[in-house]
Parts: sequence; structure tokens; C-alpha cells
Amino acid sequence: MNSIVVKAIRSDKIYKKIMEAPIEKKDDIYRYELMQPFEKKWAVYHCPLKAKQPNGYDVVMASGMLGYLPPQKIDASSKESITLLGNDDFWNRCQNSIEKSFDCFLEAGFDLPIKEYLFTIVLADPKSPYSIMSNNYSGDGGIPGYIFGSLVPSEYTMYRLPAALAHETNHNVRFQFEKWTNDITLGAYMISEGLAENFATSIYGEEMLGPWVAKTDEQTLNEYIKPLMKDALNAQGFENISAYMYGDELAKMQNFFPVGLPYCAGYACGYYLIKYYLKKTGKSIVEATLTSSQEILNETEEFWNEETIYSE
Repeated sequence: MNSIVVKAIRSDKIYKKIMEAPIEKKDDIYRYELMQPFEKKWAVYHCPLKAKQPNGYDVVMASGMLGYLPPQKIDASSKESITLLGNDDFWNRCQNSIEKSFDCFLEAGFDLPIKEYLFTIVLADPKSPYSIMSNNYSGDGGIPGYIFGSLVPSEYTMYRLPAALAHETNHNVRFQFEKWTNDITLGAYMISEGLAENFATSIYGEEMLGPWVAKTDEQTLNEYIKPLMKDALNAQGFENISAYMYGDELAKMQNFFPVGLPYCAGYACGYYLIKYYLKKTGKSIVEATLTSSQEILNETEEFWNEETIYSE
């Protein structure tokens, strides 16, 4: 078996340093100690560690846009969050989640091209709409080799974050085989999210279903979301699919057109589409993760015409 290495960047120690630093030093500590190990990830988004012009686009500005706590806000009021974030058992559970997730693929005989992975946990801004709508925790694993978790530390979020990291690890695997493109279709994007959340619940159980799925009720899914999603499966480009995936409120925050959908409609629809696919084909979630989006769409045409039943 080809082994892989997962390394943590312990953000709690860096946040403590930022908290204690004078205000003019905070941004650079954040840039060069916490984010520099992830420079290649940021480069995919054409985001430099430091902008050439004052107040230009860089990792500090981008972090704020993503709902992470900006370094300028990390002061004495952040002490409790940083202390909670420093829990060694929490970091061990996060690392174990990522390693266990990769092992699912290695044990099934899949050879992952990338052998070394970095992850960290960043503080989410409790006042950000992204944080509020996702119950104060989320993740980012779309660039293979790098995994972020983000949270406002609490007993609830620290308990649930490892499941979100399993979701992100699934993305890390899938996007090594089915490459992400900026003109991704809504159908492909929805499938990738559905695979990731089914993978997370296959390990942690449906009680750990993320709010990006759990907030959608059965009637809304069947009567409202599915018809709109079905008609837009071939839409391409983030500006055209964002509202379908994230819902109108988040789309409008990103200056994209609303389409009449609630929070993370595409995530919920993708989750139940993949459940349907797994039941119909008998495939494991590991096999499905490495199945092309088009093949999955071809096998799930009946999904759009049937009511999705939540409980088996």
C-alpha cells in the first residue's frame, strides 16, 4: 500500500503570537507563519501572500472574504477561542479523520498521486454571514494537497469539525482524478458535494450531517429545489451556478444573480442524488467518488422524477 503523510500546521500557536503582537505586525505573522505553507493553494486562486499595493488583494483580504477571522481582529478578546483551539485531543481527532479518510481509498486499492498533505484549522469570524449560516464551522478541501477547517471554537463545533474534514478529504481525493475547472457544470459541482457529504456520513453517521444539507426539509427539496436544479444542470461557470449551490443569500453577497433558492440548495440536492445513486448501483461511496460526473448523472435520471424519501 502506498502510504501518505498528513501534517498539521498548528494554528493555535500562531494565533497566540498574533494576539500578543502589535497591530502593525499582525498581518505579516498571519501571512508568513500561518498561510505561507499553503502558498501553492492560494496561488491557484491567483492570490499572493502580500499585495504589491496597500489594501490590495492578498491572503489577508481573501481570508476576510471567506469568513475567516482577520488578523487585525485577533486581540485579547480572542484569548478564549485560541485556548480552546489549542486542545491537543481536538487536533488529534482532526488528523485522525483526515488519515482515516485517505485510508478508505488506499485500502480499496486506489493509488493517490499526491503523497503529502497539509492541513490547518483557522478561526472563523463569528460575525460573518458564512459562519452564522453554517453553524460556525466549515471546511475547504478543493485544492489537492491542502485542507482547511474553520470554526468558531465551541464544544459543538469542535465535536463536528472532524466530519467536515472527512468531507474535505473526499474533495482532495476526487479532484486528483476528476480535475476541477472554472467552467464546471452545476451537475458536476452538485455531485462533488453530494459525494463528499455521503462520504462523511459513511464514517461519522447521519447525525453528523452538515447544516449545508440538514437545513433543507423534504418538502422544499422535492417541490421546489429539484425542479429548478434539474433545469440548470448544464449551467457552467461559478457566476451562473453559485446561487444554485449556495442559495440566493450567499450568492448576492458575492454579487451573483439570485435564482430563488434557499441556503445551500445544491448541497442538499447533491447529497440525496448520491444516496439515490449508491442505492441503485450498489456501489460503495469510495467507488462512487472516483466515478465520472457524467456516468453518475446518466444513472440518476429517474431521481428528478421521484420524491426523495429521507428515511429508509
